[in-house]
Amino acid sequence: MNSTTGRAARGVSLGPYTAAGLVFFASAGVLVVEIVALRLLAPYFGLTLETSTMVIAIALAAIASGSWTGGQVADRVPPLSLVGPLLAVSGAVVALTPALVRVTAATGSTLLLTVVAAVMIFVPGALLAAVTPLITKLSLRSLEQTGTVVGQLSGISTAGSIVGTVVTGFVLITRVPVSGIMIGLGLALIVVAVVLMGLSRRPLVVLPVAALVLSGTLVATVPSGCDLETAYHCAAIRSDPERSSGRTLVLDGSSHSYVDLDDPTHLEYDYVRGVVATIDSAFSAGAPLRAHHLGGGGLTVPHYLAATRPGTRSTVSEIDPGVIRLDRERLGLDPDDGIELTVEDARLGLGRLGPEQVDLVVGDAFGGVSVPWHLTTRETVAEIERVLDDDGVYVLNVIDSGSLDFARAEAATLADVFEHVAVASEPAVVARTNGQRGANVVLAASNRPLDGAAIAARMQELGTGWPVITGERASEWWGDAVRLTDDYAPVDQLMDPYGI
Repeated sequence: MNSTTGRAARGVSLGPYTAAGLVFFASAGVLVVEIVALRLLAPYFGLTLETSTMVIAIALAAIASGSWTGGQVADRVPPLSLVGPLLAVSGAVVALTPALVRVTAATGSTLLLTVVAAVMIFVPGALLAAVTPLITKLSLRSLEQTGTVVGQLSGISTAGSIVGTVVTGFVLITRVPVSGIMIGLGLALIVVAVVLMGLSRRPLVVLPVAALVLSGTLVATVPSGCDLETAYHCAAIRSDPERSSGRTLVLDGSSHSYVDLDDPTHLEYDYVRGVVATIDSAFSAGAPLRAHHLGGGGLTVPHYLAATRPGTRSTVSEIDPGVIRLDRERLGLDPDDGIELTVEDARLGLGRLGPEQVDLVVGDAFGGVSVPWHLTTRETVAEIERVLDDDGVYVLNVIDSGSLDFARAEAATLADVFEHVAVASEPAVVARTNGQRGANVVLAASNRPLDGAAIAARMQELGTGWPVITGERASEWWGDAVRLTDDYAPVDQLMDPYGI
């Protein structure tokens, strides 16, 4: 005789489509929270491997604990009585997340922000993960159906996770601010919870609705620091109080580029002067160049080349269309400047260039602790060497701290491909004094000799007295540093994110 669970023990049952829909929706919600959390935390932690690992680990821990606990509770309590409250509480927490993260970030405590972020990811993840075992228990009719029911709902849960991932990554992030995504998801969860609980549980509905209203109010009053939430960055343009035409592009809380709208030859940052000094010393004054830029940012160097080398053609690979939008609308991009922008990954952009097609490649895709590792490897450097002509130069800026393991690894990798490498930075960095914090290092590579003295002299003219080393001194500087390859590039581990 079949062992039937019994309607009384289960409480009111759900139809198969309703059950499938709830499992699908709850599972999608977990992945939406996980992906948006990465974007929400990027201004404070950077888009690093460590940040991604932390968020994924917390989300998986939430799914595991929610599934485990939900299964145990389903055997003791009528499952349907719990699904609505779980969705309601999840919705309240999700809706409050953007405001609480920003308020906590304003305290300046990294530890407190880490704890709050972990809680705000874990709690809704665990509650939503508990929905699947509860619905599974509701859907069982006999032991003979166990495999079918569990398998089907497990598949539906996975499908929901896939859809949540794809829709968030390809649609929502590119069109809706992260706070809007979280509040919208919170609202959707609360609406479904209200439908499930009905009017008989008004007190349970009041709290999540109040949380939703509070969240919207806080998000509206607590500044996010973004003029534009792009697919990759929290982006903002800041005016220079000491220079009326000066503008700073801020990405994820870090100053990325400085542009003078009236004078593109004004170079605010030392590292940009180092890049420009390398270019000016390597090529005849005023000669137009064929330049390719890995990363656009505020287009400081392309603007400088357009102003000082009329006829220069700069092609720019910039992965973030939002940054390009700011370049066009607020940072003085002129169609007549000879600057061609393409929305693409910088490494893929190299692949569309022919051999010996450019004189100069400028690398400026690294920002703070967010380093696209695939642009650091020997394979990428070999692609750069391929597209440069015989006298071409690759110059890039990297940021590192502490023992400078990443900067030295990148220099060593350049030396594996190019015959000559130059290193320019602050005196203490060149001397490899331990304990550097947030140091910019300008690296240059070419198959023709690089004149370190000429680069240093030009930097001096521009107002930066950095030393420049080449030859044996440069080789001693990077020493036995690891060479970065597509198969092995532990860039995030080589850096000290707390020192940057």
